Amino acid sequence: MLIVRNCFTAKPGQGSKLAAQLKEAAVASAMPKFRVLTDVTGEFNRVVLEYEVENIGEFEARMREYMTNETFRAKMQGYTELWMTGHREILRVA
Repeated sequence: MLIVRNCFTAKPGQGSKLAAQLKEAAVASAMPKFRVLTDVTGEFNRVVLEYEVENIGEFEARMREYMTNETFRAKMQGYTELWMTGHREILRVA
């Protein structure tokens, strides 16, 4: 099993809005075993969307689906205006 983390540094004052938008999009796209995390300590304005996939093939299939899923795309509209930087982590569960 793999954990995929999409990590963002939100613009000041936009963390809650970004977290809510990511959660809505994840629900709309039936993202498996997801959760949205926000900072308590560490970097300010950090928002993480984390979900599980069985393998890299499933991750790639989901990425293709997200690109063509109109409901997901509508929920994500404008999200790039809410963050300054981000990265993706893919971790294997030991």
